[in-house]
Amino acid sequence: MQGRKEAPHIKAGPFKIRLPFVHYKFEGADYLQGLLMCAVCLGAIPMLQEYLGMPFEIAMAVVVLNGFLYLAHVTLGDPVIPGWITPAIPLLMIHISNYKIGVDRMHALIAFEMSLGILAVFLGVTGLGKKIVSIVPNAMQAGIIMGSGFAAVMVIFKEGARFDQYPISITLCVGIGFYLLFSNHFKEIRNNNNILKYISNLGILPVIVLAIFIAPIVGETSWPTIEWGITKPDFLTLFKDWTPLGKLGFPSLNMFISSIPMVLSSYIVLFGDMIQSEALLEDASKFRDDELIDYNPNRSHLVFGLRNFVMSIIGPDLTMCGPLWAAMQVVICERYKKGKKSMDSINGGAASFRMGTFTGYLILPIVTLVRPILGIALALTMLIQGYVSVRVGVMKAKTHNDLGIAGVMAAVLATRGATIGLLVGIILCLLIKIGNKKQEVMIYDNELEEKEA
Repeated sequence: MQGRKEAPHIKAGPFKIRLPFVHYKFEGADYLQGLLMCAVCLGAIPMLQEYLGMPFEIAMAVVVLNGFLYLAHVTLGDPVIPGWITPAIPLLMIHISNYKIGVDRMHALIAFEMSLGILAVFLGVTGLGKKIVSIVPNAMQAGIIMGSGFAAVMVIFKEGARFDQYPISITLCVGIGFYLLFSNHFKEIRNNNNILKYISNLGILPVIVLAIFIAPIVGETSWPTIEWGITKPDFLTLFKDWTPLGKLGFPSLNMFISSIPMVLSSYIVLFGDMIQSEALLEDASKFRDDELIDYNPNRSHLVFGLRNFVMSIIGPDLTMCGPLWAAMQVVICERYKKGKKSMDSINGGAASFRMGTFTGYLILPIVTLVRPILGIALALTMLIQGYVSVRVGVMKAKTHNDLGIAGVMAAVLATRGATIGLLVGIILCLLIKIGNKKQEVMIYDNELEEKEA
C-alpha cells in the first residue's frame, strides 16, 4: 500500500537497530501494562528453585538477565514481544530430572540451551528452519505438542506437587482463568462491556491478582509482606557457582549429544510461535497504511538463538528464550490497529511493554507482593499451557492414524522424555504410515471409511 514507511533504523547486516526515543516513541500505556505483567514472568522463580535448587536471589538474577535480553528483539529489528518457550518447559523438566540435582543437572540444562541457541542461529543464517520442520510428519509434530501438554498437567498434579500444596487456590483460580480465557459465554458478554474487554486483554494477570487474595484467605499462603526499595539479585554468586564460566565448567560432549532429542522437540514447538508472529503482524498491518512492518523469520532465529546461547553461559534458565509471548502480542497488535494516535509504531509498543516488565523485576514492592503466590502462578501457567497444547496438538493431526500415533507418542514423551518419545514416534510412523496410499480419512470426515494400505 502506497504511503507506508518502515520505522527508522540503523542497518547492521541482517539486523535493523532501533533505539528507544531515537527510532520509536515510548508508549506509556504499554509500559504500565508490562509493569503489571512482570508478575507472570516471576513465575519462573519457583521452577528454578524446585528443579535446580537455586536460592531465591540467584533465581531472581536469572529472571532479570532473561528480562534484559527480551529487549534485544525490537532493538535488533524483530517487532515482537518475546517470551518463554512455554510448551517445552515441562519436557525440559523431565529431561533434566534424569540427572542428579547439582552439577550434572546444571550441565544438562547448559548443554541443552547452548545447543538450542547454536541450532537456531545456524538455521537463521542458512534459512533452513522452515524446511526442517516441513519434513517432520504431522503425526510427530502433533505428538510433541500434545506431549508437552500432558507433561505440563502432570507437573502440577503429580503426588506432592503444586496442587497438593495449594488445592483450593489452584482449583478456584484455574477455574476462573479458564472461564476468562476460553469460555464462549464470556466471549459473548465481553463484547458489550469495555471493562470486561480490558480484563480479557490482560491474559492471566487478573487471575494472579485474585490469587494474592484467595490463597491467604483459604490459609494456603501467608499475606504478602510488602517491602520497599529495589530487588537485590545475586549476580555474583550466579556467575561464580551456577554458570560454566565459574565453578561448574562446561558440560561434556556426552551431555550435548544426549540433549539433541530435546533440542529438536523444543525447536518444533517454538517454530509455531514464529508462524503465529508473522500471522499476527500481517493481520495488524492491514489496519494501518502508515507503517511498513518488516518481520523476518531468519532474523528472529538469530535473535532468540543468540539469547539462548548467551543465557546458557551467564544464567541457564528453564524457561528458555522463545520468539513470542503470544497473548501479549495479541494485546499490542489490537491497540496498534486503532491507529497512529493509539500507538505510533508497533516497535514502540512491543519495546515499551518489555521495558515495563524489566522495570517490574527491580521494584521490590511488586516482587514481594506476588512472592507468596508464585507457586500458584506457575500452576496457572502450566495448566493453561497444557490445555492449549493438547488442543493445538489434536488439531495438528490430519488423519485418524496421525491422532493415534500422536496420542501414544505424547504419553511416552510426558513419562519417559524426549529421546524415547521421538524414537516411539519414528517407529510408529514407519510401521503405520509407510506404504499407505493417500486414502487415509481426515479426522473430521465421518462419512468415509479409513482404507489401510
